[in-house]
Amino acid sequence: MTQRPVALLYPGDRAARDRSNPAESRFAALFDAFASAGIRAEAAVYHDDFADEVQAQLRNAALVLVWHNPIHEGRRRDRLDAMLRELADSGVTVSAHPDTILKLGTKDVLFDTRDLPFGSDVHRVESLSELKTRLPQRLARGARVLKQHRGHSGIGVWRVESVADSDGLVRVLHAERGSVDEVIALAELMRRLAPYFEPARGGHMIDQPWQPRLVDGTVRAYLVEDRVAGFGLQAVNALFPAAPDGQTREPGPRLYHDADLRECQGLRRLLESGWIEQLRTRVGVPHARLPLLWDCDFMYREHGSADADGFVLCEINVSSVAPFPPSVIGPLVEAVRRRLVHSS
Repeated sequence: MTQRPVALLYPGDRAARDRSNPAESRFAALFDAFASAGIRAEAAVYHDDFADEVQAQLRNAALVLVWHNPIHEGRRRDRLDAMLRELADSGVTVSAHPDTILKLGTKDVLFDTRDLPFGSDVHRVESLSELKTRLPQRLARGARVLKQHRGHSGIGVWRVESVADSDGLVRVLHAERGSVDEVIALAELMRRLAPYFEPARGGHMIDQPWQPRLVDGTVRAYLVEDRVAGFGLQAVNALFPAAPDGQTREPGPRLYHDADLRECQGLRRLLESGWIEQLRTRVGVPHARLPLLWDCDFMYREHGSADADGFVLCEINVSSVAPFPPSVIGPLVEAVRRRLVHSS
């Protein structure tokens, strides 16, 4: 057993850090699994206000597992990412490394992999003026989904479709919880989307075709390195248009399953037999830098079936994959053990 601990980094306030109680965190079962495997694990509760204190703690760690959204309570990850890069350069294993997140965990991955399995007619829009010119042409072929470079919880993801027999009106729905369908002028849409083109927010957007079968739900494949460790099925998605009575559909609960879920074995085979390797090669992530825990969200393709060929990639989550199915815990602990042996 390594003498240097594994650290689980997640956000919290001063009081949470002072307690650093694994039992009160959402990772209690994972802490228990590490203890059962003879791996010493400790909480590394993080906030920018005491970043130096956390960094000093992590210098003594062998490996750091990071759960922190790109935007948390209005704060970006800039300071945290700089700290994690410095730790990685000093020999601490960091998962997911900030550079890996930028290659896998932003909406750019949809554009980079548009010609691979699960790809779709994705465009990268470099400016607001380009969006104003090109979007009406694409809307003539059907609804689109516009996504900011990086975010979470549906923030900066917009469904847009033309309103028939109108003078340039569009129907829009923001994926952020609590949003409602609206009919607005294209100029108003441009005003709302303008902030996403500011350099601090990525400077561009991703434009993806709307998938009408979203009402059938989404499938999330949980991955430990390059193996599928579980699935999550979600019945209803927040972006689906309002019902005839005007009521928007709230997302249903995510139902967790292990990796042997029968209806997802075609998807699993395609992921493990080639697509993950194609993906990491395309975006330039070395195999040793694959995240220890990540997930891929898939939608059902309109003219496909519920097998591997019938899915469209929606997004990849790397920054803060939790909660997750219990079936993930064993493979994750074993993957951490292998990395500790390799780095010792």
